[in-house]
Amino acid sequence: MSFRFFVNGDPVEVEVPGMRRLLDVLREDLALTGTKEGCGEGECGACSVLLDGAVVDACLVPICQVDGTSIRTVEGLGAENKLNDLQSAFLETGGAQCGICTPGMLMAAEAFLASGGPSDEDSIREAIAGNLCRCTGYRKIVEAIAQAAEQRRAADPHPA
Repeated sequence: MSFRFFVNGDPVEVEVPGMRRLLDVLREDLALTGTKEGCGEGECGACSVLLDGAVVDACLVPICQVDGTSIRTVEGLGAENKLNDLQSAFLETGGAQCGICTPGMLMAAEAFLASGGPSDEDSIREAIAGNLCRCTGYRKIVEAIAQAAEQRRAADPHPA
């Protein structure tokens, strides 16, 4: 079957079985390898992407459910050869370690920041609760998200 949707703002069409996982389509058919497979069971969050702005585990989403939607992956965060503020904050604070969880963590954090919610430690930890990291104690990840939140507030002190 043929499925049409947007990935990082670009229209795509794939001819794949309807129950093929979004994760596999992204990595194998569209060569977007930033999204990682951790557990393959929706438990770790390594494959988190944004589906119409909501965080989902790409390993659990059949491609038939994304027809007509908009997907955003870690490749869609920054511009060519330029990190966005959240990616830069992860780099500056040491929030990224081995790199397996980082793409999913970035996507969950991006959704959290886009929601405009409070950026206190408890709220940030709740926002990334579906994303497991085996390398850190989450402190630097939380710091990175808080830093990006502060930068966004400073850039737009009067959000609409």
